[in-house]
Amino acid sequence: MSRAGQDPDASGTGDETDISAVFTSLMEDSAEELYESAPCGYLSTLMDGTIAKINTRLLDWLGLERKAVVGRLRFTDLLTVGGRLYHETHFAPLLRMQGEITGIALDMKVADGGRLPVLVSSVTKQSSEGEPLLIRTTVFDATDRRAYEAELLRRKQQAEQARAEAERARAEAEEARRQAEADRARLADALAVLQRSLLPTSLPTVPGMETAVYYHTASADQLGGDFYDLFPIDGTRWGFFLGDVCGKGPEAAALTSLTRYTLRAAALHDPEPAAALATLNAVLHERYTAGGDPRYCTAVFGIIDTGTGTGTGTGTGTGRPGVRVASGGHPPALVLRSTGEVEFLATPGGLLVGVLPSAPFATAGTTLGPGDTLLLYTDGLTEARTGPTRDSLYGEDALHAFAAAHAPASPQEAVTALTGLLDSFGDGLDDDTALLALGVPAPRPHPRPATSHH
Repeated sequence: MSRAGQDPDASGTGDETDISAVFTSLMEDSAEELYESAPCGYLSTLMDGTIAKINTRLLDWLGLERKAVVGRLRFTDLLTVGGRLYHETHFAPLLRMQGEITGIALDMKVADGGRLPVLVSSVTKQSSEGEPLLIRTTVFDATDRRAYEAELLRRKQQAEQARAEAERARAEAEEARRQAEADRARLADALAVLQRSLLPTSLPTVPGMETAVYYHTASADQLGGDFYDLFPIDGTRWGFFLGDVCGKGPEAAALTSLTRYTLRAAALHDPEPAAALATLNAVLHERYTAGGDPRYCTAVFGIIDTGTGTGTGTGTGTGRPGVRVASGGHPPALVLRSTGEVEFLATPGGLLVGVLPSAPFATAGTTLGPGDTLLLYTDGLTEARTGPTRDSLYGEDALHAFAAAHAPASPQEAVTALTGLLDSFGDGLDDDTALLALGVPAPRPHPRPATSHH
């Protein structure tokens, strides 16, 4: 609140006067001082470029003396070779045409041999008659700006280089992927050919019987170890076997090949199933285990006698093929009867083949009537992982129930049903699986004679 008789604005008069005095003193710089100490370079040249006037700021930047410049040098003498060339070809012609030009980047020479990046603007002063008299030029130090632009350019180049390298790396990775796929395809083809060489190209025809086979390869990149075969021994007897060697890859393939040829040779020498497995056991143990490189297999070996046997190989005229099988550590064969009954053909005992110097193998026998099917399989089927978390094994009980649900079935019908089952396991089927089925065809119903109607 102001005192009586006092002007409310009087209290600020002194401060305003002081501020005005400060500004006045600041603005009392002479034109000459402003010209010489400006934050940019100034120079005036005649129309031919001869320097008539230059300020101290620009002289300091260039490291020159005024007396060595004024009236002695032209503006182009202050420029680098590149700047001089640009001035003659672009700067000067545009200035003559337009009367002014702004923001041109040039390089000026410094007395110590360096160069000064600058931004130059020029305007032509004309007489009252419009005749050009002189050129006034301002020069701004562009060192920081040029450094900033260079940094931006460097970063841009780095980014472009990084993109180019990333693109090159992507292209190389894509080429490597294509090459890997091509190599994998060639490897898969080679392995498939080798795998086929370890298995029969086809099953022979057994008189009075039907046969079917299926082989599932878990990985196209590895040779499997499952094997099977069916071959004649004499006029009425046929040998067959199915098994699984330990391991994968070339070593497993070598073991598979040795096993197949040994069993075939053993059957021709002594067709008794247990004797054939004993021979194979001795060969594998001597070849591998005794030398400190234990290798083994599981196998079912059997003889089927189509000469009206009873399963004992003594022929009784029943018309039913007799079957004798021995197992070495292998899952039991499964018999699907024409009545719909299903049974495992148990072979008690039976160690892994090749582990011990000598091993006992037991033999079991049965007969196959019309509509009966004998099924052999490897453990890829019973050890397939099932359940939502793939932590349960399919097992022999589930296989028995599955077979019972499809019996009676011909060999081909049984193999087809099991092939669908294997497909249903998806990624739970992570091991090779072989199926071999032999059976007696079911009798066909006799057609009824046609009846004549009058």
